[in-house]
Amino acid sequence: MQMQFSLAPEPEEEAREKGRLMFAGPVEFLKGVVAMDGLPPPDRVEVCFAGRSNVGKSSLINALTGRKALARASNTPGRTQEINYFTTSGPYLVDLPGYGYAEAPKPIVEKWQRLLKAYLSGRATLRRAFVLIDTRHGVKAVDDEILTLLDRSAVTFQVVLTKADKVSQSEREATIIQVRAALAKHPAAYPELIVTSSEKGDGIETLRALIATLA
Repeated sequence: MQMQFSLAPEPEEEAREKGRLMFAGPVEFLKGVVAMDGLPPPDRVEVCFAGRSNVGKSSLINALTGRKALARASNTPGRTQEINYFTTSGPYLVDLPGYGYAEAPKPIVEKWQRLLKAYLSGRATLRRAFVLIDTRHGVKAVDDEILTLLDRSAVTFQVVLTKADKVSQSEREATIIQVRAALAKHPAAYPELIVTSSEKGDGIETLRALIATLA
């Protein structure tokens, strides 16, 4: 039976408030990690954010936490070369290196890819991966590689569409259809999509509430 993918519903008031309180508390950068032995102790649940370079990952984390400069946004593909850990009153937030960075030197790309694969397949406290997909482009081949890696690692992942304010309603709906079709072949995919805009705040409360329920 094929999985049916739908848009995530508006959160219940209790979950919304739990999410608001979690991100209203202290949220701080903990450390940047360049090798698996540098990971912090697995003493709490964590959620990670993965996505192509320039998909809006830093902007989403900043919007989510209500901090303008917590995660460094950059127009330079591949600037984030580390696994960056942030602490909250709940789970760790983990910002993974962007992928699809064609302009980065090949040895650096290969090093990042090895680290990414090691983390995704070897972190027992990882509760969910949020894979960011640009609403303007939909799922590309490079995204599909990461989704397949998550399948193989048995890590539940959920797609978060970014920059939804940059397209028309009809373009957004076309992208959602394309994403649903792409996800149908991935058994680790969570069946609800979250549509967001970091600039407008769309979907941010929904994502906060969801993360709070995973803690």
